[in-house]
Amino acid sequence: MKIFSNFESGAINVVKAESKDDIQLTIPNDNQSEFYQWFHFRLESQVGEEHSIKLMNLAKSAYPEGWDNYRVAASYDREEWFRIPAEFDGDTMSFKVTPEHNSIYFAYFAPYSYGRHQDLIHHAQLHPECTLETLGHTLDGNDMSLLTIGTPEPGKKIVWVIGRQHPGETMAEWFIEGLLTRLLDDEDSVGRTLLGNSVFYVVPNMNPDGSIRGHLRTNAIGVNLNREWAEPSMERSPEVFLVRQKMLDTGIDMFLDVHGDEAIPYNFVAGSEGTPSYGEERKALEDAFKSALMAITPEFQDEYGYDKDKPREANLTVGSNWVAEQFDCLSYTVEMPFKDHDFAPDEDYGWSPQRSHQFGRDTLAAVNAVMGEL
Repeated sequence: MKIFSNFESGAINVVKAESKDDIQLTIPNDNQSEFYQWFHFRLESQVGEEHSIKLMNLAKSAYPEGWDNYRVAASYDREEWFRIPAEFDGDTMSFKVTPEHNSIYFAYFAPYSYGRHQDLIHHAQLHPECTLETLGHTLDGNDMSLLTIGTPEPGKKIVWVIGRQHPGETMAEWFIEGLLTRLLDDEDSVGRTLLGNSVFYVVPNMNPDGSIRGHLRTNAIGVNLNREWAEPSMERSPEVFLVRQKMLDTGIDMFLDVHGDEAIPYNFVAGSEGTPSYGEERKALEDAFKSALMAITPEFQDEYGYDKDKPREANLTVGSNWVAEQFDCLSYTVEMPFKDHDFAPDEDYGWSPQRSHQFGRDTLAAVNAVMGEL
């Protein structure tokens, strides 16, 4: 029996693995950070024999409530990620698996590899209205890649979409893959309409360093990028610095920052009601967008989510708040679950890459629904 994490986004510590009946593991911290929650490892062992696995020391993980009612993502081929039931006692998550093949992967959520990321952006650039640009580089030397989709012209609306500021929130890039697939489909009326009246600037992965390193929440040196927007720097947060600089060049009429939430088993959005410039006009835009998305898909709801910020008390280091205040525009953080969407649960797969992909496609239709009001 062997346990591996010596691959991209791999993250696990082996405490004890002499017996298949008592495999004890812990999750490593993000580099130079107190955050830990993302795990990704491979078990190589005997087919047809039950293995008992424990992830320990979770009471001090980034989001302990995220382990309640959580089911482990697993895969034999790294394409289909199914769910395995688990039990959580407040500090240890335990689950059992009887492998059907010699090698099986486990992860906090289905990974979105850097290779797939490269395939995504390079396939996108084949569309005649899409260009790929490298804004600069991260602290580990990885590319900060931007897709510009549509031809900039006077009167066109400017839409920015970014994902994976928190690299372990891989559902965000699955979402953006779905959004891009629809936007670049010449036979889709929503995509054609949007390319006629708007320009999209899309950053599918804001945190390639953390993604490759197997971090939950931070970049190469332990910085939470979604707390850097007020004063980013090339020394601490080049990812935000470079993207923010480009935003100031283009302006923004609508912004979506795509994330995943560890604890809340629903899809929801968080708005900018706490920013100083918030008013009735922006509230009307927010309500219109939410109403459109709820009409388009039952995967979205507005009953459960974060508490709303009080007036003028928004944290302007957060991306969606900074953008809303800087550009006085419709600006949302989009959240998806690591667990399942409890209004439409799936026993076998939970919230999945496929559902994230489809939610991205559906969200693009909601963008189209409010474009005339921006």
